[in-house]
Amino acid sequence: MRGFPTEKQIEKIKAMYPIGTRIKLLSMDDPYSPIEAGTEGEITGIDDAGTFLMKWDNGRTLGLIPFEDEFEMLTMPDEPVATQSRGMGGMSL
Repeated sequence: MRGFPTEKQIEKIKAMYPIGTRIKLLSMDDPYSPIEAGTEGEITGIDDAGTFLMKWDNGRTLGLIPFEDEFEMLTMPDEPVATQSRGMGGMSL
């Protein structure tokens, strides 16, 4: 994705990934301080740029960029544990 997502796209992202959604990181494109692949965490918010504000299980809080970083959704809030692949790669908004 180029540039920032529109307000409509942000609302769609928020609906797909509500606060409390658990995800597993597959890869992160951050050359300075990436989170290790396989790390799990919880979405605590989504900012105006579409970045997932994260609380990683390892204690870190580095945000996840859905169109740059690869991940899979594990559970949504109040859902039983079940792995669902819902990375943003290839998704058009």
